[in-house]
Amino acid sequence: MTQTEPQTEILAPVQRADRVLSLDVVRGLAVLGILAVNAMTFFWPHEVGMNPAIQPGWNADALLGWQIQDVFFRDKMRTLFSLLFGVSIFLVGGLRTDLDRGRLLRSRLFWLAVFGLIHGAAFWFGDILFLYALTGFIVMLVRSWSARRLLIVGTVLYLILCALYVGMMWSMTLMPPDQLQASIAEQGGHMTPEQLAAAIQAMTGDAWSVTVHQFQQWLAVVPIIAVAMIPVTASLMMIGMGLFKSGFLAGRSPTWLYFASILLAAGCLYLIWGESSAIAASGFDFIQAMTRPHATFLVPLVSLGYASVLILMVRFGMSLILYPLISVGRMAFTNYLTQTLIMTTLAYGGRGLGWYGEIGWPEMWGIIAVVWILQLLWSPMWLAFFRMGPIEWIWRSLTYGRLLALSREAAA
Repeated sequence: MTQTEPQTEILAPVQRADRVLSLDVVRGLAVLGILAVNAMTFFWPHEVGMNPAIQPGWNADALLGWQIQDVFFRDKMRTLFSLLFGVSIFLVGGLRTDLDRGRLLRSRLFWLAVFGLIHGAAFWFGDILFLYALTGFIVMLVRSWSARRLLIVGTVLYLILCALYVGMMWSMTLMPPDQLQASIAEQGGHMTPEQLAAAIQAMTGDAWSVTVHQFQQWLAVVPIIAVAMIPVTASLMMIGMGLFKSGFLAGRSPTWLYFASILLAAGCLYLIWGESSAIAASGFDFIQAMTRPHATFLVPLVSLGYASVLILMVRFGMSLILYPLISVGRMAFTNYLTQTLIMTTLAYGGRGLGWYGEIGWPEMWGIIAVVWILQLLWSPMWLAFFRMGPIEWIWRSLTYGRLLALSREAAA
């Protein structure tokens, strides 16, 4: 009698037919929407994001352009990405008892960190990949938790962090005036016209000086990632993982729940619009602009409302209409890095066209729309011939330690 050798599972990326459409379409919205959030920091110093009124030529059209971004996109798209990344940690790594998939997940996160380091240090200081990789190494430890536990712990952690942040910003109003002004200046809340001109000059010089300045900006951001961003990102990843395990992000929850989420998101957007209008009316007072209790606490509800709209569209048989957006989501990594390539080519001096400091909000929305159209067109065209995006192919090949099939006609 011969003993049969145990069959070893060969781990491979999920096949197209096995993908969850609801995740792909929501990811597509997130990657397009994140461009609307990041556009400002491609073309202007980050201080302009705190007080857009310091832009030359600030007027009613610019205010409307800023407010659309501020109310409908700011933080909502990053939150969607964080929720979905939590899902991917579970889908790739499985339960902690699955040692092979655990090793695969660690490899995936390691190479994502490498991509993030290169992207942030050499191309754009606002990189989010390195943050997600570091946070992923923490959140992977809880991927075996139940949906209930993930949702409770993630939500409580998120609310505590929001309360600490709002309380910290409010406490600044108790400072003596001189100390308050010094603290605001230290956080980039004040920028004179001369400082703005110098910051623009630093990004419109020769290629080497622009690269060095960009690298210095990235170095300044890394401590913020480690101290401020990892905890809140971890809480959102846990919530996302819990929502997937419970069926919500997988598109399996009752229809009424998605409609309720949409209505709740609409109410939250109404409150956030009012808060945004009050900030603009105050002349972008630093404390008021940074505290933002409505936006701080309610952003995840808005993000889930957006997701609910798309999930219901998939449920009601509108996948064909959504296919360009689904394709963008399937190539999210490639499209995210492509956005950086396009925007820095337009913005930076020396190695680009040098439009940094020249693009107002109306023009910026025009650029955003063009990039959106290009990605909605080129993503389905690419996937008509290939299994995955080019950056996804490189990342997954590194993760699995072997060259994967890229062409749709090639053997798996």
